[in-house]
Amino acid sequence: MEATTIKRFGVIGAGQMGRGIAQVAAAAGLEVVLCDVSRALAESGKAQIAAILAKQVEKGKLAAEAREALLGRLAVADGMEGLAGVDLAVEAVTESFEVKSGIFKLADAALPEGAILASNTSSISITRLAAVTGRPELVIGMHFMNPVPLMKLVELVRGVQTSDRTYEAVRALSVELGKTVITSKDQPGFIVNRMLIPFLNEACFALQEGLSTPEDIDAGARLGLNHPMGPLELADLIGLDTVLSIAEVLHREFGDSKYRAATLLRNLVAAGWYGKKSGRGFYVYDEKGQKSGRAV
Repeated sequence: MEATTIKRFGVIGAGQMGRGIAQVAAAAGLEVVLCDVSRALAESGKAQIAAILAKQVEKGKLAAEAREALLGRLAVADGMEGLAGVDLAVEAVTESFEVKSGIFKLADAALPEGAILASNTSSISITRLAAVTGRPELVIGMHFMNPVPLMKLVELVRGVQTSDRTYEAVRALSVELGKTVITSKDQPGFIVNRMLIPFLNEACFALQEGLSTPEDIDAGARLGLNHPMGPLELADLIGLDTVLSIAEVLHREFGDSKYRAATLLRNLVAAGWYGKKSGRGFYVYDEKGQKSGRAV
């Protein structure tokens, strides 16, 4: 069975994850279209990619010609109209089934026949998302890690309906993007977040109970477990709202109290302290996104 060849790549959502996915795809030589609810948001997403690449040029990590070529392969679109000619579209929007399922219905209508529709979800059922489309066998989970240009892993998730042809095409594409592939069945949290979220949440409980300071909890993971980042630092990077959302999915779907979210995590999210993207989470961040102090 010959896998589908993917040459034109769509990204739905010009936020942090969508921008990273679009950048990596364009860097691999694919023609990419970046979509959002408005053309202005998509243009803003491309401008942020251009700024990141400009810094790489300044540091001598990327040739100016390579930057221009990459940006030349990256188009923007208003809404879903740009998906009409793509071979695969990846959705990278808010971690909510209601939001994603709505996007999937619109994308399903905009995509050409035979095109693959993937989700960058980190916890939501691919089977449920596939069921709202008219192409369930062409739906798959394609979970990139943050930040996408630096992290080497892609977690593929097969829904009940996902065909072998779809899986093989997306696996081949992931390798073409320079990623290492792992594969998960469609269960809450998949592989990575099934392990990660309880770890981050336990660090929240440790801080909530006064076991230690944020700095010492993070240093314990970095220096005692050889992790590149501490759990509270990592939660701030991911976004505390996203961490809470995934924890709630795990708790609801498994019905096990070990997945219940710490009250401290809930309170920070309720306060609008989402971490690095909002300037405050467990730590305070300056305009450049650098940690400048403790928030809790």
